[in-house]
Amino acid sequence: MRRHALAACLAALGLLTACTAQEDGISGLSTPGVPGPAEPGTLRVLASSELSDMAPVLARVEKDTGIKVRPTYIGTLDAVDMLAKGTADGRYDALWLSSNDYLRLRPEAAAKVVSETPVMSSPVAIGVKQATVKALGWKPDDVTWSQVEQAVRDGKLTYGMTDPARSNSGFSTLVSVASALSGAQSALTDADVGKARPRLKEFFKGQKLTSGSSGWLAATYDRRGDVDALLNYESVLKGIPGLTVIRPRDGVITADYPLTTLKSTSTRTREEVRRLTEDLRTEKIQREITARTHRRPVVASVPPGSGLDTTRRRELPFPGTRSVADGLLDSYENELRRPSRTVYVLDTSGSMEGDRLDRLKTALTDLTGDFREREEVTLMPFGSQVKSVRTHVVEPADPRTGLDAIREDTSALSADGDTAIYTSLEKAYGHLGGDSDTFTSIVLMTDGENTAGVDAGAFDDFYRDGLTPAGRRIPVFPILFGDSDRSELAHIADLTGGRLFDARQGSLDGAFEEIRGYQ
Repeated sequence: MRRHALAACLAALGLLTACTAQEDGISGLSTPGVPGPAEPGTLRVLASSELSDMAPVLARVEKDTGIKVRPTYIGTLDAVDMLAKGTADGRYDALWLSSNDYLRLRPEAAAKVVSETPVMSSPVAIGVKQATVKALGWKPDDVTWSQVEQAVRDGKLTYGMTDPARSNSGFSTLVSVASALSGAQSALTDADVGKARPRLKEFFKGQKLTSGSSGWLAATYDRRGDVDALLNYESVLKGIPGLTVIRPRDGVITADYPLTTLKSTSTRTREEVRRLTEDLRTEKIQREITARTHRRPVVASVPPGSGLDTTRRRELPFPGTRSVADGLLDSYENELRRPSRTVYVLDTSGSMEGDRLDRLKTALTDLTGDFREREEVTLMPFGSQVKSVRTHVVEPADPRTGLDAIREDTSALSADGDTAIYTSLEKAYGHLGGDSDTFTSIVLMTDGENTAGVDAGAFDDFYRDGLTPAGRRIPVFPILFGDSDRSELAHIADLTGGRLFDARQGSLDGAFEEIRGYQ
């Protein structure tokens, strides 16, 4: 019942908008990089993923203004990267991220912006199970980041958070913790990060869940039931039943959701963005925003919604330069967080012959540039059966050897045979075994339906009865590609607590890249 209650709540908040709209349950459906064609009266907006909860508000704004917003949801840091590389030029009419703080550190991205206007705000917070708050003896108004770290160090608190390399909520959390634990009083510096590193290592030992999206993180938190807390925006945490939402007393970083005009757009488009922004800042819409989404209004005459604490918190300093921000991210990825362990179950049946296999090889080869130090990568190509199992570790002392070996194995892939999806997945679970101190997952890429080995029913039985509880916590992230069966792959994602990705309209490279936020 509890899971159903959370799902209903998340759907109401919009955090599972993709799931409910696409009928993919917890699995969701992602189609990276597909903004759609330009249409008169419609603004194509590159938006932070948690803004999916604004759909009812935007429907009302459309009635007011006649302007329809067509959002493409993406992690904030990924959106900034697109802007910096110019791949958003001409494809999007506006930008609506949770914050432009990171964008300002990228001059090539900042140069693409004409103006920005904050629409609402929400601070980073920690949502803790009520029983855990009681067990720790915490008074929510007095909790500090140091107390959170101490609880983790004592083995009394575990948590989930989004990937700082892609999501602004994760990045803001990382910066908040680094600022607070280092005692920084102004813009975060390399020296501050170095000072805080030992304590950050302890802090991130408590992270048991990672995700590329707030919606999937919340759903997985509820599904697993063995994690004590979530770190995210206050607005997201307020929508999850059973959490005590704490804004640490020693400071937070706040998202201000600026609606941003792009230099690549026409005068007419900029005028529509201005009208949209103006309507979003009216008292009527501000009241609806804070009541529906738990975000705070930016118009002084509108009070915060019910349940939002109005006591002030210090705003923690953001990194002053891109090198500090990127250095902090690099430390998190390669040193501070738990390493990843992933099996790539790759369809190399006869139907993959030619262009499809070439695209797979290109996507996997490109992906090696994104693998982290300490990461374990297993390639498991299959046709009528699993063809080989090759495991490589990206060793910090010699990352090149592991990455070269992955590229070499990728280059040797060949297509033949039928498609034994479920038998291969069982083999992947067997390879991974039980619990380990890693973020463990399986990525399934197939261009067809299951035609060999065990069937779906047998795999369901294997998953439910043949795996340990630790094994059942390993999600499968299937990728729709070629002629693959959407219902078949959505079921696998739902069963295992994974998420479905769509490379049919976007690119295989984009799907692999997006999954990185969940590993």
